[in-house]
Amino acid sequence: MSRTYLATLQFDGTGFVGWQRQAAGRSVQVEVERVLERVFDRRTVAHAAGRTDAGVHAEGLAVSFPAPPSWNADSIRRALNALLPRDCWVASVQPMEAGFHARKSAQARRYRYDIGTDDASASPFRRTFEWALGRPLDFAALRASATLVLGEHDFSAFAAKGEPKPHYRCRLTLSEWEPRSAGRGYSYHVQGDRFLHHMVRMLVGTMVDVALARRPLTDIEALLERGDNQDTSPPAPPQGLYFVAAAYPAELYAEEQKERHAVARES
Repeated sequence: MSRTYLATLQFDGTGFVGWQRQAAGRSVQVEVERVLERVFDRRTVAHAAGRTDAGVHAEGLAVSFPAPPSWNADSIRRALNALLPRDCWVASVQPMEAGFHARKSAQARRYRYDIGTDDASASPFRRTFEWALGRPLDFAALRASATLVLGEHDFSAFAAKGEPKPHYRCRLTLSEWEPRSAGRGYSYHVQGDRFLHHMVRMLVGTMVDVALARRPLTDIEALLERGDNQDTSPPAPPQGLYFVAAAYPAELYAEEQKERHAVARES
């Protein structure tokens, strides 16, 4: 009988079309499932806590999959890291209770967006991992913008057009900017119960326009009142965005993991 596991995956999104399998292009899902099939000698479907766009990175994308009973968390992690391409790495593997699903079971997801405001952001060692803006930003305006989107709102104005959804309401429990070290710019930290397609990038793009005095701070509230994205700023580039983590109820972790995760959630 199979057991469900949760892998915490890190990847450099530069060479991928995103997590999800696409008709064309290299996806993270295909790479992970290819290795799982080779390791377990059977077709294995992997589910992620969220989709990522082409060029977006992950520091802690939660991925769930079933494994044969002869495997354990340590042996799975070793096998995955031995066979995955060099731009992917598994930080941890944990056993989960039956019925766990990385996307459906998630209570919250956290992202970070990095912007470089210094001249050195154009360095080849940085520009594929942040928005190499290379211009100063009004930090107070960034912080004020982030505060306005906290809480539950209809984020239709900050969602890319696509398949209609039942609703566009999301609840953000974290939305804040902080300076990066050594004067390299700023990072946006955001956590919510769900995110719409391009939502974080469109939020960042609009906040940056406010911080560059291209539009007033009052536009943030006005956009939240709109039912479309016709007046929203263009989305920020994908390379500055990172999927940081997903949060799950402690009871979904296998018995030996429950206490540790209950403590982590309380701290």
